[in-house]
Amino acid sequence: MSRLRLAVGLVASVFVVGVIGYRAHGLTWTESAYQTVTTVTTVGYRELGEFGPGMQWFTMFIIVTGVSTVLYTFTLVVQVVVEGQLVDFLGRRRMDRRISEMRGHVVVCGWGRVGRSVVADLVAGGREVVIVDRDESRTRDVPHATITGDATIDATLRAAGVEHASALVAALEGDADNLFVTLSARAINPDLFIVARARADESIAKLTRAGADRVVNPQELGAARMASFVTEPNVAEFVDVVMHDRALDFRLHEVPVPENSPLAGRTLREADLRARANVLVLALRDGSNTFVTNPDPETVIEPGSVIIAIGTSGDLHSLREATA
Repeated sequence: MSRLRLAVGLVASVFVVGVIGYRAHGLTWTESAYQTVTTVTTVGYRELGEFGPGMQWFTMFIIVTGVSTVLYTFTLVVQVVVEGQLVDFLGRRRMDRRISEMRGHVVVCGWGRVGRSVVADLVAGGREVVIVDRDESRTRDVPHATITGDATIDATLRAAGVEHASALVAALEGDADNLFVTLSARAINPDLFIVARARADESIAKLTRAGADRVVNPQELGAARMASFVTEPNVAEFVDVVMHDRALDFRLHEVPVPENSPLAGRTLREADLRARANVLVLALRDGSNTFVTNPDPETVIEPGSVIIAIGTSGDLHSLREATA
């Protein structure tokens, strides 16, 4: 498409030069445009007036440059249409507009095994995603918004709408790339929640200092999960079912408590969430990010805290309504 844009620009330049040139030789603006078009297209109806040597040399110049440029542009247009590049280009424009209108989405950098798993869980949880990967062939048939480019470059992240995103997942293969993505994303959107992937233990501290809110080592998590299936298989399977089995209507969920919530400032006993929403409160996280597990009934629900509860989808929806 860049070659086609260049060719169209050359045709326009030839037209402008032709009009200005004929105008300089005494024709009116309309006659200049008419003479340029008939010359470039080789229609050659007639010459407007008597052409002296200067006009003749100028006309030969317009014929040589104009005809060759028009033929080149026509060839590119046929190539674009035949190869389907025009369809791809229009589709890309529609996707760019769609991304520019997104708000609160999640940008996932890297369409490898980790990125695919992350996107599957995010989409299952009802989140809107934009995938960034430098290999167009890997994301060609992905049914989500995609950006082809280097995620370590600011322009690519901006194209993915990172300014208006709520979260970013840096799941590239190399720790250095994830570090660059974290730095760039944090600089563009200071309020962005960033989760970064790390392969080496020494990269965890670096990614945290770069601005990552959470750093995950998939190898360590996988090892811990495998060990838990050996030591406490029932607990591990229960957590897996609650967190990942979408067929089961039972969820472990977090619900933030806004400043103007009717529950703010009340104790758990007063809130009576068991009767109000039929959920079991497992923990509270206060504004200092401290967890209070198995909270006492006299624990006060502070504004800005987060309730971590377990229940069915309907019960959790009732909890969200109660805290709203």
